[in-house]
Amino acid sequence: MRFKDKVVLVTGASRNTGVGIAALFIREGAKVCINGSTPESTAQGGQQLREMGLEGFVETPADISDTAQVRAMFAKIRETCGRIDILVNNACHQGIGPAFEEMAPEYFLSVVKTNLLGTFQVSQEAVKMMLGQASRGVIVNLGSNVSMRAIRNRTAYVSSKGGIDALTRSMAIDLGPKGIRVNMVAPGYIFTDRWEKISEETRVRRRKNCPVGMEATADDVAQAVAFMASDAARNICGERLVVDAGCSAQHMPIDVDL
Repeated sequence: MRFKDKVVLVTGASRNTGVGIAALFIREGAKVCINGSTPESTAQGGQQLREMGLEGFVETPADISDTAQVRAMFAKIRETCGRIDILVNNACHQGIGPAFEEMAPEYFLSVVKTNLLGTFQVSQEAVKMMLGQASRGVIVNLGSNVSMRAIRNRTAYVSSKGGIDALTRSMAIDLGPKGIRVNMVAPGYIFTDRWEKISEETRVRRRKNCPVGMEATADDVAQAVAFMASDAARNICGERLVVDAGCSAQHMPIDVDL
């Protein structure tokens, strides 16, 4: 087990990819703190883990855009776990909404507050704990391939993920010398409950954007996160691991590249 007796915090672990990441760490021996934005959403993630036959987790709800709630969450982690070895910043506001010219500044800010400010302040509280530990720790941020190849009508989301790219590099050079590695995993399409609401025709068309021919599963992303968090990546810091089935590598999908 790669993470036996490690304490791991996974934000956004109420469903989909976050639950998949939490599940992998539990199976690999870690004690996992699962975070959702509310007690109800966090309990939903916990229920999914129990349905998988998994235990060994602690529910630590907090809206990561709220500084007071983040600090309260870490007070609970200190009390129940006493340390933190790995932080996975997975929580995300998808920013699905209006076109650029119709987007209210308040909406733009709400996305940035969760995705960028939230990642910053959760990381900062984790670092305060890690610096007091002999073994320090590891942080893995969840970015997106859209930070380099923008998608339409998602300005707030794309901007926030571009910020995660820069934040990861900045954290890496500041914290690496102090014994804390920081890296990022940047997924593309991931099969989530959103995919269950689209037509098969749309799924087939989306998959043409993937040279491998298939979107990622939650476990695909979780495996990449686990690698970056593991000792196998001990000399990797400030890097961006893209998990997008080759989407970013191609100029045009096969049905356009004629």
